Amino acid sequence: MTGDDLDAVAEAERRIYAFPWTRGNFADSLAAGHDTWLAQEHGQMTGYAVMMQVLDEAHLLNITVLPELQRGGRGSALLMHLFDQARAQAVTRMLLEVRPGNLGGQALYRRHGFAEIGRRRDYYPAHEGREDAIVMARDL
Repeated sequence: MTGDDLDAVAEAERRIYAFPWTRGNFADSLAAGHDTWLAQEHGQMTGYAVMMQVLDEAHLLNITVLPELQRGGRGSALLMHLFDQARAQAVTRMLLEVRPGNLGGQALYRRHGFAEIGRRRDYYPAHEGREDAIVMARDL
């Protein structure tokens, strides 16, 4: 992902999520040097991901496959790419947060070896205040 991709990524994010990352959130991730990827097929965006490395841990901040392309293995492929990239940087553990209601995301993460290790209270914005996050991790 580059700065040239930010408008398309932000537009996709707004289309997909009730509480999307803003264009500024993605721009800040690029400026901070986080690892960012744009998944494409035939020149068209299929998804994107943002990952932050701290020492030997990676924190998966955002992984998204466009809704019309979900359930076709693209999320697994993108996640496997992130594992490979993280291992290449000597990362030994990956962490992420997921909404309790995101059952599809939780299933994807469990299929790839993530396990719940805790909760972050009031982590996500919600229609009625805030929502907790499930914290998941896996060794690489």
